[in-house]
Amino acid sequence: MQFPSNQVLITGALGWLGISLVEALVKGLPDHKLLQEPSADLRIRCLVLPGQDAGALRKISDRIGVLTGDVRSPADCERLCRDAKGAVLFHTAGIIHPAKVSEFYQINVEGTCHLLDAAIKAGVRRAVIVSSNSPCGCNPHPDHLFDEQSPYHPYMNYGRSKMRMELTVRERQGRLETVIIRPPWFYGPNQPPRQTLFFQMIRDGKAPIVGNGENLRSMGYIENLCQGLLLAALVERASGQTYWIADQRPYSMNEIIDTIERLLETEFGQKCAHKRMRLPGFASEIALVADASLQALGLYNQKIHVLSEMNKTIACSVARAEAELDYRPTVALEEGMRRSLKWCLGRRIKL
Repeated sequence: MQFPSNQVLITGALGWLGISLVEALVKGLPDHKLLQEPSADLRIRCLVLPGQDAGALRKISDRIGVLTGDVRSPADCERLCRDAKGAVLFHTAGIIHPAKVSEFYQINVEGTCHLLDAAIKAGVRRAVIVSSNSPCGCNPHPDHLFDEQSPYHPYMNYGRSKMRMELTVRERQGRLETVIIRPPWFYGPNQPPRQTLFFQMIRDGKAPIVGNGENLRSMGYIENLCQGLLLAALVERASGQTYWIADQRPYSMNEIIDTIERLLETEFGQKCAHKRMRLPGFASEIALVADASLQALGLYNQKIHVLSEMNKTIACSVARAEAELDYRPTVALEEGMRRSLKWCLGRRIKL
């Protein structure tokens, strides 16, 4: 893969997506012809939060430089972008489950503004910005798939913050090249504890199925997402565009949970309870009211918020990315979850 300059900047480099992207830049992605061979002289400058241990990044390559800072600080954003004329910036930093609602806007909106303004000042060539499915909310009916023409209908404050982030990115297009990437629910290696907890709940028979479990969810295996990000940086026509990046098709909640349970038991020696915590569909609607009430007070509860989505269809089409970027999501649910579980057990993460 050949970038327009030998310098790449990454925010959120120790996050689930960020560290996977760093690995893809250093090692290449064997499943895509354009991305198989990494650029040998690429220098990667990463922004990590104060107090984070950057040792995992330094182990990947000696071509990785680490800066400590926060996108909420304009000065830290300027330090990241200093002497980076012509570089590509990947903005993966963001907050999904904060303590307070105000953090959505401080980090996802204001932080992105600071970062893009610093990038423009420094002469960065292209910024690839990670958004979310949440600006479009939930699909209006079970057979619907979001595409790049779908209107904004943001889901709660997270969705509103990502919508405002997208709008501020578009305002700056022209002063630098920008590409917005909308990934859905991630899965794959480098996962955080909340995903491991999901595996444990499935094993123990406590995975929630709200309604009949046939609602669809698009998911993005982490290497598929990295492929989409790299192509967004490299393909000329992507400038100024927005792309959904996910696995080739969405999955029902039943399929997701059944697949993980089967793999746990048949390939990883985990005894599963073969039960589900079944809840009526209105449980999510009650959680939605509770979530909205808490967020109106400036508070946020992760469990209530997740429950509010559990009976919803949140699914997208990746046809535009396939056509314009040559995006090829080669890993699907079963193989992706197999790799996820193998990663956990290989690091002695208790399931």
